[in-house]
Amino acid sequence: MPNIESAIKRVRTTEKTNTLNSSQKASMRTAIKNFEKAIETGADNVADLQKTANKAIDMAESKGLIHKNKAARDKSRLHAKMMTATNK
Repeated sequence: MPNIESAIKRVRTTEKTNTLNSSQKASMRTAIKNFEKAIETGADNVADLQKTANKAIDMAESKGLIHKNKAARDKSRLHAKMMTATNK
């Protein structure tokens, strides 16, 4: 446990940001999983779910939770999955 006041405050703020960041990343992962599940089941709202997943990925990238290259890679993979599902 830190003794210095500024270190104590940093512990508090770090805990808050960790909570917010982990919930943001979890919502991103959930959006991606919902899209992939819709692809497997052949749902009608695949385009809407892809848009939602892309938005969640972009938000995570803009907040610095994931690297910009990972965001681009994830969005590219989602698009490729959608194209293969619609071409079947």
